[in-house]
Amino acid sequence: MDSNDLKQTESGEVTASHYEGRQPDWSPEAERALVRKIDLRILPMLIIMYILNYVDRTNIGNAKIAGLLTDLNMDSGVQYNWALSIFFFGYLLLEIPSNLLLAYSRPSIYIPGIMMCWAIISALTGAVQNYSGLLAVRFFLGIVEAGFFPGCLFLLSSWYKKHELAKRMSILYCGSIVSGAFGGLMAYGIINGLDGARGIAGWRWLFIIEGSITVVVAIIAVFILPDYPTTTRWLSAEEIRIAETRLILDGQEPAHGKSEFSFRHVIMALRDWRVYFFIFLFMLDVCAGTISYFIPTIVANLGYSSATAQLMTAPPYVFAAILALFNGFHADYTKERGYHVAAPMLMAMVGFIISAATLSNAARYFALFLCAGGIWSTISIILAWTGNTLNFPKEKRAVSLALVNMIGNLSSVYGAQLYPASNGPRYIPGNIANATFCFAGAILAVLMKHYILPRYNGPFAERRIADAAETPVADKPNEALSNGADHQVVEPGVQKP
Repeated sequence: MDSNDLKQTESGEVTASHYEGRQPDWSPEAERALVRKIDLRILPMLIIMYILNYVDRTNIGNAKIAGLLTDLNMDSGVQYNWALSIFFFGYLLLEIPSNLLLAYSRPSIYIPGIMMCWAIISALTGAVQNYSGLLAVRFFLGIVEAGFFPGCLFLLSSWYKKHELAKRMSILYCGSIVSGAFGGLMAYGIINGLDGARGIAGWRWLFIIEGSITVVVAIIAVFILPDYPTTTRWLSAEEIRIAETRLILDGQEPAHGKSEFSFRHVIMALRDWRVYFFIFLFMLDVCAGTISYFIPTIVANLGYSSATAQLMTAPPYVFAAILALFNGFHADYTKERGYHVAAPMLMAMVGFIISAATLSNAARYFALFLCAGGIWSTISIILAWTGNTLNFPKEKRAVSLALVNMIGNLSSVYGAQLYPASNGPRYIPGNIANATFCFAGAILAVLMKHYILPRYNGPFAERRIADAAETPVADKPNEALSNGADHQVVEPGVQKP
């Protein structure tokens, strides 16, 4: 593929058939070397950023058992749960707008800029004096964090081929999982080491120090994170050509930071009924994932002191990180998604059932491993599956990922209400609800694999759908839909998802 082909690609003047039958004109060794170079540039920085993102979001759980409720005259039931839920109202408010802004901007500036904003707000949480103040900072924290994770997903999908994406998303998402272990250990050190220092409570130091660390990392990220393959300065001309062309041959449209986004891309995503299956699947998993806010409390209810409970939260997260890595790598190796969602969700279901059924401390602690491992090894696969399926054009991919992440996170609003203190220590309603969500998610994933998505396959299937939507018949909405998102496309010889 020559440079003229690439120019045609950016302007949208050619159709999917223009690329079919093309073969790479570079060696596999050259591509592997390029991918390693991309990995080293992108993944370590994003992982560190995502660890701190989740630490700054969930450290309220550690602060809760370290005196936050007492100092702010809050109860551990309704008020605390609303302090969790209000974060997601802010998060949902700017999810799509912030992700669309990324298409017009440089990720190397935009994503660290988001990080700087949430770091400052997180640090200010240490200065709140009452319940109203806590609600305010949590709401604004949600607003500024809204664009971070979908922005990371969009950046990854702008550099990697479809079968490379699940393992990278799993590696990235391990940042949030590791943050549970890392955050617990860090909270233990800060709260117990600085409680009362300069007359400031340990939980306040927790927010101040962790927010300050995030500010420093945000500044460093500006100089490390790349933009897009077509605009990067740290690759040679030949590496840029390979990086861009390999995505085109994989059926994707390379991002270049000069988006021609219009409202029709939102309509294109909203009219594709497959989006709603991914949204519902993601909602089922994310709702169960809100248990992360209550793990310190659940462990404390096993009879451990506050300090010991901080440490005991780490092992389930470590197990979840290992399982998420295995699941992501195996999903890419087998090029399969559905069973890699269903199996972990069934495992999490078993964990929730055990938690509801017994008062045995050993059994309930073991159940946390099953819940954490099952829930958090699934989320990255769902998002990779979404990006793989709804990948063209790039603006539709950005909107689709934002929609799935935004509407899917609506479940966090009511998920945060599932574990009121009055239901402890077995939390039967919450655990049964989450077990049901996990079972439904497993069934839906299998149905999507075998009955809902199989007729949308092949590297150029999405291009054909987009091409059909761009033809003159698209001036007639009903005909465009029948020839676009509802058009059944099967690539011969391509394995079903």
